[in-house]
Amino acid sequence: MPSPSYELARCIVCGHTDAEVVATTDDIRAEVEWLWKYHQQRLKSEIPAQRLVDRVAFSEPPPFRLVRCNECGLLYRNPVERPAELTEFYARSTFPPDVLRSLHDTQRKALRVQARELRDVLGRPGSGLEVGSYVGAFLAAARDEGLQVEGLDINPAVNEFTRSLQFTVHDGELSTFSTTQTFDAVAIWNTFDQLADPRGAVHSAHRLLRDGGVLALRVPNGAFYAAARTSLTRDNPLKRSIARAMLAQNNLLTFPYRWGFTPPSLTRLLSDQGFTVKRIRGDVLVPIADGPLEFRRASRLVIAGMDLFQHPAGAYPGDRATPNDYLLMHDRETELAIVNEALRRFRGEVTVLSEALAEGLARRRGAAPEPTGQ
Repeated sequence: MPSPSYELARCIVCGHTDAEVVATTDDIRAEVEWLWKYHQQRLKSEIPAQRLVDRVAFSEPPPFRLVRCNECGLLYRNPVERPAELTEFYARSTFPPDVLRSLHDTQRKALRVQARELRDVLGRPGSGLEVGSYVGAFLAAARDEGLQVEGLDINPAVNEFTRSLQFTVHDGELSTFSTTQTFDAVAIWNTFDQLADPRGAVHSAHRLLRDGGVLALRVPNGAFYAAARTSLTRDNPLKRSIARAMLAQNNLLTFPYRWGFTPPSLTRLLSDQGFTVKRIRGDVLVPIADGPLEFRRASRLVIAGMDLFQHPAGAYPGDRATPNDYLLMHDRETELAIVNEALRRFRGEVTVLSEALAEGLARRRGAAPEPTGQ
Protein backbone atom coordinates (compact mmCIF):
# COMPACT_ATOMS: atom_id res chain seq x y z
CA MET A 1 0.00 0.00 0.00
CA PRO A 2 1.52 3.39 -0.97
CA SER A 3 2.18 5.92 1.78
CA PRO A 4 -1.08 7.78 2.42
CA SER A 5 -1.51 11.53 2.49
CA TYR A 6 -2.97 13.29 5.51
CA GLU A 7 -5.22 16.18 6.46
CA LEU A 8 -5.96 17.99 9.71
CA ALA A 9 -8.99 16.72 11.60
CA ARG A 10 -11.52 17.93 14.12
CA CYS A 11 -13.91 16.08 16.41
CA ILE A 12 -16.67 14.48 14.32
CA VAL A 13 -19.03 14.35 17.31
CA CYS A 14 -19.10 17.96 18.52
CA GLY A 15 -17.03 19.74 15.83
CA HIS A 16 -14.50 21.19 18.30
CA THR A 17 -10.77 21.43 17.59
CA ASP A 18 -9.70 21.87 21.21
CA ALA A 19 -8.01 18.57 22.10
CA GLU A 20 -5.21 17.17 24.23
CA VAL A 21 -2.49 14.86 22.91
CA VAL A 22 -2.85 11.26 24.12
CA ALA A 23 -0.04 9.66 22.07
CA THR A 24 2.74 11.20 19.97
CA THR A 25 4.52 9.71 16.95
CA ASP A 26 7.25 8.34 19.21
CA ASP A 27 4.65 6.87 21.57
CA ILE A 28 2.95 5.03 18.70
CA ARG A 29 6.29 3.81 17.34
CA ALA A 30 7.03 2.29 20.76
CA GLU A 31 3.59 0.65 20.80
CA VAL A 32 4.34 -1.01 17.44
CA GLU A 33 7.44 -2.59 18.97
CA TRP A 34 5.55 -3.70 22.09
CA LEU A 35 2.79 -5.24 19.95
CA TRP A 36 5.22 -7.37 17.95
CA LYS A 37 7.04 -8.40 21.11
CA TYR A 38 3.79 -9.36 22.84
CA HIS A 39 2.69 -11.66 20.03
CA GLN A 40 6.18 -13.08 19.47
CA GLN A 41 6.14 -14.23 23.09
CA ARG A 42 2.71 -15.85 22.75
CA LEU A 43 2.61 -17.32 19.24
CA LYS A 44 4.70 -20.12 17.84
CA SER A 45 7.27 -18.98 15.29
CA GLU A 46 5.87 -21.10 12.45
CA ILE A 47 2.53 -19.22 12.34
CA PRO A 48 2.08 -17.93 8.74
CA ALA A 49 2.25 -14.15 8.41
CA GLN A 50 -1.15 -14.18 6.67
CA ARG A 51 -2.80 -15.25 9.92
CA LEU A 52 -1.39 -12.24 11.74
CA VAL A 53 -3.19 -9.68 9.57
CA ASP A 54 -5.36 -7.44 11.79
CA ARG A 55 -3.52 -8.77 14.82
CA VAL A 56 -0.01 -7.32 14.42
CA ALA A 57 -0.38 -5.70 10.97
CA PHE A 58 -3.45 -3.65 10.11
CA SER A 59 -5.21 -2.17 7.10
CA GLU A 60 -4.54 1.36 8.27
CA PRO A 61 -1.00 2.52 9.05
CA PRO A 62 -0.27 3.49 12.68
CA PRO A 63 -1.43 7.02 13.54
CA PHE A 64 0.99 9.94 13.58
CA ARG A 65 -0.70 11.32 16.66
CA LEU A 66 -3.75 10.59 18.78
CA VAL A 67 -5.73 13.33 20.50
CA ARG A 68 -8.79 13.43 22.76
CA CYS A 69 -11.51 16.03 22.37
CA ASN A 70 -11.74 18.22 25.47
CA GLU A 71 -15.45 18.77 24.86
CA CYS A 72 -16.89 15.25 24.38
CA GLY A 73 -13.99 12.83 24.99
CA LEU A 74 -13.74 11.35 21.48
CA LEU A 75 -10.31 9.90 20.68
CA TYR A 76 -9.15 10.50 17.10
CA ARG A 77 -6.18 10.77 14.74
CA ASN A 78 -4.92 14.23 13.99
CA PRO A 79 -3.69 14.45 11.30
CA VAL A 80 -5.84 11.74 9.71
CA GLU A 81 -5.47 9.80 6.46
CA ARG A 82 -7.48 11.19 3.53
CA PRO A 83 -10.65 9.12 3.10
CA ALA A 84 -10.37 8.36 -0.63
CA GLU A 85 -7.08 6.49 -0.30
CA LEU A 86 -8.32 4.19 2.44
CA THR A 87 -11.59 3.55 0.62
CA GLU A 88 -9.60 2.45 -2.42
CA PHE A 89 -7.50 0.09 -0.30
CA TYR A 90 -10.51 -1.58 1.35
CA ALA A 91 -12.22 -1.89 -2.04
CA ARG A 92 -9.39 -3.91 -3.59
CA SER A 93 -8.08 -5.92 -0.63
CA THR A 94 -8.96 -9.62 -0.77
CA PHE A 95 -7.80 -13.19 -0.12
CA PRO A 96 -8.10 -16.49 -2.05
CA PRO A 97 -11.56 -18.16 -1.92
CA ASP A 98 -10.42 -20.89 0.48
CA VAL A 99 -9.19 -18.28 2.97
CA LEU A 100 -12.44 -16.30 2.64
CA ARG A 101 -14.43 -19.46 3.31
CA SER A 102 -12.37 -20.25 6.37
CA LEU A 103 -12.86 -16.70 7.65
CA HIS A 104 -16.61 -17.05 7.11
CA ASP A 105 -16.80 -20.29 9.08
CA THR A 106 -14.59 -19.01 11.92
CA GLN A 107 -16.37 -15.68 12.37
CA ARG A 108 -19.87 -17.09 12.00
CA LYS A 109 -19.64 -18.90 15.33
CA ALA A 110 -18.58 -15.75 17.20
CA LEU A 111 -21.18 -13.52 15.52
CA ARG A 112 -24.06 -15.68 16.71
CA VAL A 113 -24.01 -13.63 19.93
CA GLN A 114 -24.63 -10.39 18.02
CA ALA A 115 -27.33 -12.04 15.92
CA ARG A 116 -29.17 -13.39 18.97
CA GLU A 117 -28.98 -10.07 20.78
CA LEU A 118 -30.27 -8.18 17.74
CA ARG A 119 -33.15 -10.66 17.47
CA ASP A 120 -33.81 -10.15 21.19
CA VAL A 121 -33.90 -6.36 20.85
CA LEU A 122 -36.26 -6.55 17.88
CA GLY A 123 -38.44 -9.04 19.72
CA ARG A 124 -39.35 -10.83 16.51
CA PRO A 125 -37.96 -11.95 13.15
CA GLY A 126 -37.26 -9.08 10.81
CA SER A 127 -35.21 -7.62 7.99
CA GLY A 128 -31.83 -5.97 8.20
CA LEU A 129 -28.84 -4.47 6.41
CA GLU A 130 -25.27 -5.09 7.53
CA VAL A 131 -22.80 -2.39 6.49
CA GLY A 132 -19.35 -3.91 5.94
CA SER A 133 -20.68 -7.44 5.45
CA TYR A 134 -17.30 -8.75 4.15
CA VAL A 135 -17.37 -12.60 4.05
CA GLY A 136 -21.01 -12.84 5.16
CA ALA A 137 -20.42 -14.36 8.59
CA PHE A 138 -23.02 -12.18 10.30
CA LEU A 139 -25.47 -12.67 7.42
CA ALA A 140 -25.29 -16.41 8.08
CA ALA A 141 -25.56 -16.04 11.86
CA ALA A 142 -28.55 -13.73 11.44
CA ARG A 143 -30.27 -16.18 9.11
CA ASP A 144 -29.83 -18.88 11.76
CA GLU A 145 -31.76 -16.61 14.16
CA GLY A 146 -34.62 -16.00 11.74
CA LEU A 147 -33.44 -12.59 10.50
CA GLN A 148 -33.32 -11.76 6.80
CA VAL A 149 -30.23 -9.54 6.53
CA GLU A 150 -28.68 -8.21 3.33
CA GLY A 151 -25.08 -7.03 3.02
CA LEU A 152 -23.45 -3.82 1.82
CA ASP A 153 -19.69 -3.66 1.20
CA ILE A 154 -17.27 -1.63 -0.92
CA ASN A 155 -15.22 -4.67 -1.98
CA PRO A 156 -16.72 -6.19 -5.19
CA ALA A 157 -14.41 -9.23 -5.20
CA VAL A 158 -15.31 -10.28 -1.64
CA ASN A 159 -18.98 -9.56 -2.37
CA GLU A 160 -18.87 -12.10 -5.20
CA PHE A 161 -17.66 -14.71 -2.73
CA THR A 162 -20.45 -13.84 -0.27
CA ARG A 163 -23.06 -14.00 -3.03
CA SER A 164 -21.82 -17.51 -3.84
CA LEU A 165 -23.11 -18.47 -0.37
CA GLN A 166 -26.61 -17.43 -1.48
CA PHE A 167 -26.72 -14.06 0.29
CA THR A 168 -27.90 -10.73 -1.12
CA VAL A 169 -25.01 -8.28 -1.08
CA HIS A 170 -24.85 -4.78 -2.59
CA ASP A 171 -21.68 -3.09 -3.86
CA GLY A 172 -21.01 0.39 -2.53
CA GLU A 173 -21.03 2.67 0.51
CA LEU A 174 -23.80 3.54 2.92
CA SER A 175 -23.74 7.23 2.01
CA THR A 176 -24.55 6.50 -1.65
CA PHE A 177 -26.66 3.36 -1.19
CA SER A 178 -29.93 3.87 -3.06
CA THR A 179 -32.97 1.71 -2.43
CA THR A 180 -36.71 2.07 -1.91
CA GLN A 181 -36.57 -0.63 0.75
CA THR A 182 -36.55 0.06 4.48
CA PHE A 183 -35.29 -2.28 7.21
CA ASP A 184 -36.06 -3.28 10.78
CA ALA A 185 -32.37 -3.07 11.65
CA VAL A 186 -29.10 -1.67 10.33
CA ALA A 187 -25.93 -3.23 11.79
CA ILE A 188 -22.40 -1.84 11.51
CA TRP A 189 -20.29 -4.29 13.49
CA ASN A 190 -16.71 -3.80 12.38
CA THR A 191 -16.41 -0.68 10.23
CA PHE A 192 -18.05 2.26 12.03
CA ASP A 193 -14.76 3.33 13.65
CA GLN A 194 -13.03 3.32 10.22
CA LEU A 195 -15.56 5.43 8.36
CA ALA A 196 -14.54 8.88 7.15
CA ASP A 197 -17.93 10.31 8.12
CA PRO A 198 -19.63 8.42 10.98
CA ARG A 199 -22.18 11.22 11.44
CA GLY A 200 -23.23 10.90 7.80
CA ALA A 201 -23.42 7.12 8.19
CA VAL A 202 -25.80 7.46 11.15
CA HIS A 203 -27.95 9.86 9.12
CA SER A 204 -28.06 7.41 6.21
CA ALA A 205 -28.92 4.53 8.53
CA HIS A 206 -31.78 6.54 10.02
CA ARG A 207 -33.16 7.08 6.51
CA LEU A 208 -33.15 3.31 5.83
CA LEU A 209 -34.88 2.28 9.06
CA ARG A 210 -38.56 1.74 9.56
CA ASP A 211 -40.32 3.43 12.48
CA GLY A 212 -39.04 1.79 15.66
CA GLY A 213 -36.06 0.31 13.83
CA VAL A 214 -32.76 -0.57 15.50
CA LEU A 215 -29.25 0.66 14.69
CA ALA A 216 -26.60 -1.73 16.10
CA LEU A 217 -22.99 -0.54 16.33
CA ARG A 218 -19.78 -2.16 17.57
CA VAL A 219 -16.75 0.06 18.22
CA PRO A 220 -13.47 0.01 20.18
CA ASN A 221 -13.60 1.84 23.52
CA GLY A 222 -11.45 4.95 23.19
CA ALA A 223 -11.80 5.73 26.90
CA PHE A 224 -10.25 2.38 27.82
CA TYR A 225 -7.27 2.95 25.51
CA ALA A 226 -6.66 6.48 26.83
CA ALA A 227 -6.84 5.33 30.46
CA ALA A 228 -4.69 2.22 29.99
CA ARG A 229 -2.13 4.14 27.94
CA THR A 230 -1.12 6.18 31.01
CA SER A 231 0.26 2.96 32.54
CA LEU A 232 2.41 1.97 29.56
CA THR A 233 5.46 3.91 30.72
CA ARG A 234 5.00 3.89 34.51
CA ASP A 235 7.85 2.93 36.80
CA ASN A 236 6.03 -0.14 38.10
CA PRO A 237 7.00 -2.96 35.68
CA LEU A 238 3.98 -5.10 36.60
CA LYS A 239 1.54 -2.28 35.75
CA ARG A 240 3.39 -1.64 32.47
CA SER A 241 3.19 -5.31 31.54
CA ILE A 242 -0.51 -5.57 32.40
CA ALA A 243 -1.41 -2.41 30.45
CA ARG A 244 0.48 -3.55 27.36
CA ALA A 245 -1.09 -7.01 27.48
CA MET A 246 -4.65 -5.66 27.89
CA LEU A 247 -4.25 -3.24 24.99
CA ALA A 248 -2.52 -5.77 22.73
CA GLN A 249 -4.99 -8.57 23.38
CA ASN A 250 -7.94 -6.26 22.62
CA ASN A 251 -6.41 -4.89 19.39
CA LEU A 252 -6.00 -1.44 20.96
CA LEU A 253 -2.21 -1.19 21.09
CA THR A 254 -1.11 1.19 18.26
CA PHE A 255 -4.83 2.11 18.02
CA PRO A 256 -5.49 0.91 14.43
CA TYR A 257 -8.74 2.90 14.13
CA ARG A 258 -9.78 6.35 12.91
CA TRP A 259 -12.13 7.12 15.79
CA GLY A 260 -12.14 5.97 19.40
CA PHE A 261 -15.67 6.47 20.67
CA THR A 262 -16.57 6.47 24.35
CA PRO A 263 -20.07 5.62 25.62
CA PRO A 264 -20.87 9.33 26.24
CA SER A 265 -19.49 10.57 22.89
CA LEU A 266 -21.23 7.86 20.87
CA THR A 267 -24.48 8.50 22.74
CA ARG A 268 -24.18 12.19 21.89
CA LEU A 269 -23.59 11.48 18.20
CA LEU A 270 -26.59 9.14 18.02
CA SER A 271 -28.86 11.47 19.98
CA ASP A 272 -28.04 14.32 17.59
CA GLN A 273 -29.41 12.16 14.75
CA GLY A 274 -32.65 11.29 16.52
CA PHE A 275 -31.71 7.93 18.07
CA THR A 276 -32.30 6.83 21.66
CA VAL A 277 -29.66 4.52 23.10
CA LYS A 278 -31.32 1.44 24.60
CA ARG A 279 -28.39 -0.83 25.39
CA ILE A 280 -24.61 -0.62 25.82
CA ARG A 281 -22.51 -3.66 26.61
CA GLY A 282 -18.91 -4.76 26.48
CA ASP A 283 -17.72 -7.19 23.85
CA VAL A 284 -14.68 -9.21 22.86
CA LEU A 285 -12.80 -9.55 19.59
CA VAL A 286 -14.36 -11.56 16.80
CA PRO A 287 -11.86 -14.20 15.52
CA ILE A 288 -10.01 -12.62 12.60
CA ALA A 289 -7.62 -15.39 11.51
CA ASP A 290 -8.59 -17.92 8.85
CA GLY A 291 -7.62 -20.75 11.17
CA PRO A 292 -6.67 -21.41 14.80
CA LEU A 293 -3.52 -19.69 16.02
CA GLU A 294 -1.04 -21.81 17.91
CA PHE A 295 -0.03 -20.36 21.28
CA ARG A 296 2.79 -21.09 23.64
CA ARG A 297 1.47 -22.45 26.96
CA ALA A 298 1.30 -19.75 29.66
CA SER A 299 2.76 -20.47 33.08
CA ARG A 300 1.41 -17.36 34.85
CA LEU A 301 -1.93 -15.56 34.68
CA VAL A 302 -2.49 -12.03 36.00
CA ILE A 303 -6.09 -10.73 36.22
CA ALA A 304 -6.58 -6.97 36.43
CA GLY A 305 -9.40 -4.57 35.64
CA MET A 306 -12.22 -7.04 36.42
CA ASP A 307 -13.95 -5.37 39.35
CA LEU A 308 -17.46 -6.83 38.92
CA PHE A 309 -18.78 -3.30 38.43
CA GLN A 310 -17.86 -2.34 41.99
CA HIS A 311 -15.01 0.08 41.32
CA PRO A 312 -15.57 3.60 42.71
CA ALA A 313 -14.10 5.18 39.55
CA GLY A 314 -16.99 3.97 37.40
CA ALA A 315 -17.88 1.28 34.88
CA TYR A 316 -14.95 2.09 32.60
CA PRO A 317 -11.66 3.87 33.38
CA GLY A 318 -12.25 7.61 33.17
CA ASP A 319 -15.96 7.22 32.38
CA ARG A 320 -18.35 8.11 35.18
CA ALA A 321 -21.34 8.56 32.87
CA THR A 322 -21.96 4.87 32.11
CA PRO A 323 -24.00 3.11 34.84
CA ASN A 324 -21.66 1.09 37.05
CA ASP A 325 -23.75 -2.05 36.99
CA TYR A 326 -24.54 -5.08 34.89
CA LEU A 327 -26.75 -4.77 31.85
CA LEU A 328 -29.32 -7.23 30.51
CA MET A 329 -28.35 -10.86 29.85
CA HIS A 330 -25.51 -10.86 32.43
CA ASP A 331 -24.94 -10.61 36.19
CA ARG A 332 -22.22 -10.78 38.82
CA GLU A 333 -22.72 -14.44 39.79
CA THR A 334 -22.60 -15.53 36.15
CA GLU A 335 -19.32 -13.71 35.63
CA LEU A 336 -17.87 -15.17 38.81
CA ALA A 337 -18.86 -18.68 37.73
CA ILE A 338 -17.22 -18.24 34.31
CA VAL A 339 -13.98 -16.87 35.78
CA ASN A 340 -13.90 -19.52 38.51
CA GLU A 341 -14.27 -22.33 35.98
CA ALA A 342 -11.57 -20.86 33.73
CA LEU A 343 -9.15 -20.58 36.66
CA ARG A 344 -9.95 -24.12 37.76
CA ARG A 345 -8.70 -25.39 34.40
CA PHE A 346 -5.59 -23.19 34.32
CA ARG A 347 -2.36 -24.97 35.21
CA GLY A 348 -0.01 -22.30 36.48
CA GLU A 349 0.42 -19.38 38.84
CA VAL A 350 -2.56 -17.01 39.17
CA THR A 351 -2.45 -13.42 40.48
CA VAL A 352 -5.71 -11.53 41.04
CA LEU A 353 -5.19 -7.77 41.45
CA SER A 354 -8.87 -6.86 41.79
CA GLU A 355 -10.01 -7.01 45.41
CA ALA A 356 -13.66 -7.33 44.36
CA LEU A 357 -12.89 -10.31 42.13
CA ALA A 358 -10.61 -11.95 44.69
CA GLU A 359 -13.29 -11.66 47.39
CA GLY A 360 -15.98 -12.97 45.05
CA LEU A 361 -13.91 -16.00 44.05
CA ALA A 362 -13.00 -16.72 47.66
CA ARG A 363 -16.68 -16.56 48.64
CA ARG A 364 -17.57 -19.11 45.95
CA ARG A 365 -14.80 -21.42 47.15
CA GLY A 366 -15.51 -20.90 50.85
CA ALA A 367 -11.98 -19.63 51.54
CA ALA A 368 -10.39 -16.42 52.80
CA PRO A 369 -9.87 -13.81 50.06
CA GLU A 370 -6.40 -13.26 48.62
CA PRO A 371 -6.55 -9.90 46.75
CA THR A 372 -2.96 -10.00 45.50
CA GLY A 373 -2.64 -13.63 44.48
CA GLN A 374 -3.79 -17.17 45.00
